[in-house]
Amino acid sequence: MTPKIQIDIDPSSSNFILNGAINELLSIRAAKIYLVEFLKANFASANYIEIPYEVEEQETVLHKVRQLLGRFDFEENLTVSVNTILEDYFGEEQNFKDFSIQAFLIRNNQLSGDHIRQFADFTAHLTSYLPSRVLYDLQLLSAYHLTFSQNACNFSVPGSGKTTIVYSAYAYLKSLAENHPKHINKLMIIGPLSSFGPWEDEYRECFGKEPGSKRLSGGVTRKQRVAHFYSSNPAEISLISYNSVPNFQEDIIFFLKKHKVMVVLDEAHKIKNITGGIIAEAVLQLAKYCKARIVLTGTPAPNGYEDIYNLFKFIWPTKNIVPFHLFQLKEMSENYADPRVKTLIDGVSPYFIRIRKSDLHIPEPISHPPTFIEMGDIQREIYEYIEKNYMDFFATASRSESLKTLLAQARVIRLMQASTNPALLKKPITDYFEDVVVNENFIDDSSILNKIMSYDTSETPPKFIAAGKLINRLLEKGEKTIVWAVFIQNILEFRNYLLSIGIASKILYGATPVEKDEQSIEIETREKIIREFHVPNSRFKVLIANPHAVSESISLHKACHNAIYLERSFNAAHFIQSKDRIHRYGLKPDDKIHYHYILSRNNIDFTIHQRLIEKEERMMRIIESESIPLFRRIDAEDNDDIKALIINYVNRTA
Repeated sequence: MTPKIQIDIDPSSSNFILNGAINELLSIRAAKIYLVEFLKANFASANYIEIPYEVEEQETVLHKVRQLLGRFDFEENLTVSVNTILEDYFGEEQNFKDFSIQAFLIRNNQLSGDHIRQFADFTAHLTSYLPSRVLYDLQLLSAYHLTFSQNACNFSVPGSGKTTIVYSAYAYLKSLAENHPKHINKLMIIGPLSSFGPWEDEYRECFGKEPGSKRLSGGVTRKQRVAHFYSSNPAEISLISYNSVPNFQEDIIFFLKKHKVMVVLDEAHKIKNITGGIIAEAVLQLAKYCKARIVLTGTPAPNGYEDIYNLFKFIWPTKNIVPFHLFQLKEMSENYADPRVKTLIDGVSPYFIRIRKSDLHIPEPISHPPTFIEMGDIQREIYEYIEKNYMDFFATASRSESLKTLLAQARVIRLMQASTNPALLKKPITDYFEDVVVNENFIDDSSILNKIMSYDTSETPPKFIAAGKLINRLLEKGEKTIVWAVFIQNILEFRNYLLSIGIASKILYGATPVEKDEQSIEIETREKIIREFHVPNSRFKVLIANPHAVSESISLHKACHNAIYLERSFNAAHFIQSKDRIHRYGLKPDDKIHYHYILSRNNIDFTIHQRLIEKEERMMRIIESESIPLFRRIDAEDNDDIKALIINYVNRTA
């Protein structure tokens, strides 16, 4: 005889109640573990089991209970109250399917019927909501898609205006009557500290007034944060970092319950951790309390399709948007021809929109042929000594498939350093790259070692001289410049070199402080530097920056149309992101963007230049052709990078 379990509900205590063959169910060890660990069941009485639920997850918990009973062959008996929940659930599921179809049609610009009228009304109203901003067609469509769905991802390329899209949707939803089901009255941005300034600046650009914002990370006391979350009249816009969310999760939840909040995850790839990361879990816990949820990232799947799992889990926490398990997503990432990829993309398509670079219709940039610089006599001697010793190692490693070792990475870095400024070789490699920890023992020649130790007083790096001359020519034409360098010491030393030849500059890298509330006005922050750089008669016309630290969240295209690359790594993503700082939407049709590359002759620079051209071409093809591009296809090629280094060395020295 099949054991029976009745499922009832006690709405006053938010519990499901299981009656009937309780002893039989609890005698099954796996069933009991699942009840305790995953359903948080209470066995206070021997006659029934209590299973708690939160209102937002009522249907999800009920579904899990029914799955459990079915798995162990228990017959379920549903009370009238529970059947009503199921009927509501199935009705809601059908509504969601209909909604998804409508969202899909909107994101593909297949408007019809009411949507044509509503889109026209939305567009007309934006002129009054955003008096200082005119959106281009795809921005308008993206903003309308967001106002319709309220929960969506935007995977548009950097420089496409994602912040403006969010503010457009927010302004429209905020304008709705307070009793309207879509009405929003607060905006919370969760992002890196470096994003706070751009969000505030964009508010000024869009609305023509100062933002009513409160920064809740970076120099803000716990008391100030708590006061904001529990205030009866908090600031309109809350800005908080990902790192702060776990520490204030309960306070944020209280805030979200009290207000109608649109929550935006900026640079949302920071929550892609699917292995129980504290930050990712804390952010996901907020989802069910948000009135609207937005995910912004230009790199949705840098490592694989598994990276999008948390993104869609955040925007629709109660829906099975991604219809695959994590292990299946990883399998699909390894096999680009996997037929399941189409099913995945089709399944998530209604809930994201993507603007490609080609959609922006901005002027094509001008990439100048590289300027080759002869190494100085001392630099050449140092470089050739290191290169000769390393090439034997690389050749052996390429045959044994061990090019991805830390030692190989360290030696590539040393060649990069020597190609620009051998003085960097004096310091341990951990001073430059914390994740590369290795005992190098790379120099055992006392003469070479002495030349390295005295290099900064013996010779000015020829690249510094060449870059200085180019900057001078640009300054004579009244043009501003950003100089990109990989190594912090080179950023600092190049700034000093420019100062020695009468050129003022400012630096942007990881240690440049981010603006905080109640900060001393004497502190030179990233935001202050960028704001002054945009002033036509600014005291300095040159920025020196590190692409690893500041390739996100800053826009320089209104002030600067020249980028000089003093040095580069093999990382194509950082390279492309750095180019996007000055090549983005908002350029005038006759604006000309210039990229200048300074390479040392006959060394690793040329190999890096070649490889980046190849990677950029492949990456742009992927970005333009795929809905969710996988960047791992491009930058997971350490072996190919070093093999190209070996080939170029052999061709050059044969």
